[in-house]
Amino acid sequence: MSVDRKRQILEAAEKSFSMFGYKATTMDQVAKMANVGKGTIYLFFKNKEELFDEIISALITDMKTIAEEEIDDNLTFKENAHRVLYRLLEFRKSHQLTIKLFQEERDIGTKAVVDVVQRLEQAIIQYMKVIIQKAMDDGEIKPCNPEITAFVMIKLYVSLIFDWERNREALEKEEIAKLFELYFFDGLAN
Repeated sequence: MSVDRKRQILEAAEKSFSMFGYKATTMDQVAKMANVGKGTIYLFFKNKEELFDEIISALITDMKTIAEEEIDDNLTFKENAHRVLYRLLEFRKSHQLTIKLFQEERDIGTKAVVDVVQRLEQAIIQYMKVIIQKAMDDGEIKPCNPEITAFVMIKLYVSLIFDWERNREALEKEEIAKLFELYFFDGLAN
């Protein structure tokens, strides 16, 4: 029963954070949404920060699972990199909690949310770093700094998916893949 109660609290908290953001979510709201007394929450979590941390840890695990599902050993590094990055950013774009977190980071700059956004980005960088290192070890790409390369890859994808469409028509997945290959792997020089 306590596992069910904890799950109930986590689901209510995620819903509250997704609807109202981190800053506006209170333990009273979570208790009301979970249909439990506020004291029940404190049996499982010391404070809002600890509750938020558990939700974000689960979110990162979900993102890693999604990324791993995109890896196909029969594809090239370029193809796998595109599949993983596109899917992770598609997840970020469609998942209610990540939408709200990135909005709160941009609009309010709540410290806890800024830290979480950095944590999410760092998790993606670390995941991509492993893929890049493997591609280097396999001789599929030139030696490089895998962490910087992962960072630049992610920033290029964020720019093509999020920043571009702020004022323009969204790019199709295939067009993003072609641009990613052109700018990242082929280069612009003849």
